[in-house]
Amino acid sequence: MHTLPDTSKWHDRIWASFIFFTRLPFWRIYEPPQQAYRAVVEHWALTGWLTGGLMALTYWLSSQFFPATVALILAMGIRMLATGALHEDGLADFFDGFGGGRSRPRILEIMKDSHIGTFGVLGLVFYVLLLFLTLLSLPHEMIAMTILAADPFSKMVTTQLTQILPYARNELHAKSGMVYRRMGLWSGLLVLAQGLLPLLLFFSILENGEYWTTFVFVPCLVMYALLFFIRSRIQGYTGDCCGAVVLLVELSFYACASWIYGG
Repeated sequence: MHTLPDTSKWHDRIWASFIFFTRLPFWRIYEPPQQAYRAVVEHWALTGWLTGGLMALTYWLSSQFFPATVALILAMGIRMLATGALHEDGLADFFDGFGGGRSRPRILEIMKDSHIGTFGVLGLVFYVLLLFLTLLSLPHEMIAMTILAADPFSKMVTTQLTQILPYARNELHAKSGMVYRRMGLWSGLLVLAQGLLPLLLFFSILENGEYWTTFVFVPCLVMYALLFFIRSRIQGYTGDCCGAVVLLVELSFYACASWIYGG
């Protein structure tokens, strides 16, 4: 299939990312050209500033009036509403596909099916429980800042999936009708900045600063382990794989925080 050259501007690509990765009505304000959507992963981490910020702010505000358990549930719900549960849908399809499919064609077929199966339900239940419990184990004053750091950083790390692996389907069969483009050096540096700036702020408030390497190494290790697993099974990535990997990488970040700072 012939691909038109990308003539979109940087602001087009930012708008496209916020429209693609959230369900907030940014499209009412501005409609970027279609080719801008090929570069949405280049600002995926930037959208994490918004989705992580909404989740962190919701927790902080609601914790002034409700117990931490209620505040966390509200915060998790707000992010799912903001993203339209886009990544959670990918996680469910990922578990269904890799749990129920034995061959590459069958895995891809299951992941494209809009119905959720047993593996998908169980995967979502375990994910939500672990997300809730790892965050709840943290000191109250750390939770909002941890969320704000983990969301963009996890998206930055997961962006590598789209750059190392080929797309597992062809563009005509993509759920979104779009295949992400390869990034250049400048785009890669922007992705790093988007993911690392909130993380550096997080490191600046850590009491046990010697553990900062854990928060970098473990999520990257999880991402590469999942990358090799996905490559071995379907020889490429899909949008569902990206959604699943970013949530599991983020969960590993919270697990590290729980291990170091949890009560």
